[in-house]
Amino acid sequence: MLRIDDLSINYGERVVLEHVTFGVESGQVVALVGPNGAGKSTLIRAVSGVTPIKSGEVRIDGRLLSRLSTMERARYLAVVPQARSLPPAFTVYESVLLGRTPHLGWLGRTGPHDHKRVKYALEHTQMLSLAERYVGELSGGEQQRVLLARALAQDTPVLLLDEPTTHLDLQHRENLIRLIRDLALRKDLAILMVLHDLNLAGLYADRVALLVSGQLQAIGNASEVLTEAQLSRVYQMPVRVIPHPDYGTPLVLPDGGGKNLS
Repeated sequence: MLRIDDLSINYGERVVLEHVTFGVESGQVVALVGPNGAGKSTLIRAVSGVTPIKSGEVRIDGRLLSRLSTMERARYLAVVPQARSLPPAFTVYESVLLGRTPHLGWLGRTGPHDHKRVKYALEHTQMLSLAERYVGELSGGEQQRVLLARALAQDTPVLLLDEPTTHLDLQHRENLIRLIRDLALRKDLAILMVLHDLNLAGLYADRVALLVSGQLQAIGNASEVLTEAQLSRVYQMPVRVIPHPDYGTPLVLPDGGGKNLS
């Protein structure tokens, strides 16, 4: 569904991404991980069409991103950005309804199906009770969930998320990632998600893509990518990886400590 081929991006003379190639299939979650400055957010912006591509291609359902209009692109992929960008004077409902814009006719009128999609998105992000609240009155975590609800209301086959758990407490973080995993399966979405929490990536992603200094160092299932040797080298610190006691997925710990690596 989403294919990135030989993607390279420069900021002036600085190489930010170099010959990155991988894909995300329908019904699959790929977690993009790596240290700060690796180019993860740049990759999300490039795939969404915000950042110009120096060379390479991005295809969605076989169609070249570069040949899609802005409105066509918005029907194929939705983005949950890292930075919140919501109008504070809008209600939660109005903000989520903006996600329906690519599907409206030239008059811009909404219909019953549009409002049904908004209600669905609000229910699944646990925001329905806050529908009439103004966005400017919400906490950072609540605004993050509004962004996800807006993306869900957009109803696209591809979903891009840049650190979606930012500002969320433990409960909402886990609920959100589980929702994303469930959406991929039930709605057959192709989801590319930037995560700093390696243990969340190990638990919920079908594949993990490790990006380092703009290059794709490894991609595969969590056990193949989240190894002690590789993570210790990439994060430049001793790392222990043990099987999760309940799920058997890689559990990443700083060597000698008990806190999650993030």
